[in-house]
Amino acid sequence: LDGTPELDVCIDGADEVDEHFTLIKGGGGCLAREKIVQHAAQKFFVIADSSKESTQLGEHYGYIPIEVLPFAASSVLRSLPRTEGGTAQLRMAVKKCGPVLTDNNNYIIDWTFEKNKPRDWKEIQLRIANTPGVVETGLFIGVVDKVYFAYPDGNVKEIDARKKH
Repeated sequence: LDGTPELDVCIDGADEVDEHFTLIKGGGGCLAREKIVQHAAQKFFVIADSSKESTQLGEHYGYIPIEVLPFAASSVLRSLPRTEGGTAQLRMAVKKCGPVLTDNNNYIIDWTFEKNKPRDWKEIQLRIANTPGVVETGLFIGVVDKVYFAYPDGNVKEIDARKKH
């Protein structure tokens, strides 16, 4: 982004997309950078297979990734369940010892929230983002322009999120 700080379009996947076009992203561990690229783009298109489509978050994806400074990880792990409910755990690496490191050398905490409960994701995003040591969350709210869902039969459903709001 140093050479091209403004992008025409960002095309990316999502771990889950609800009917209000709230996304969970960052399951792969680079959520802060994904959010920075999305923010730099004039348009944001999401491409996902049909298994990522849901009525409300949590139907298909069990947690929200949260990028935290290593120094703050234990504090956030304790405070997150107290303020938001659910459980939180540090994401551990599979092929090496220790926690997963993001592209920014931070840790990922996976917050598992109660399912089938109405939530104000904007408020939750604000509370979590304002927790000392939190770099970013995997919640993307109100930023999608279009979503494309691919189905096993080869069909693709295009939804213009801006017309639905």
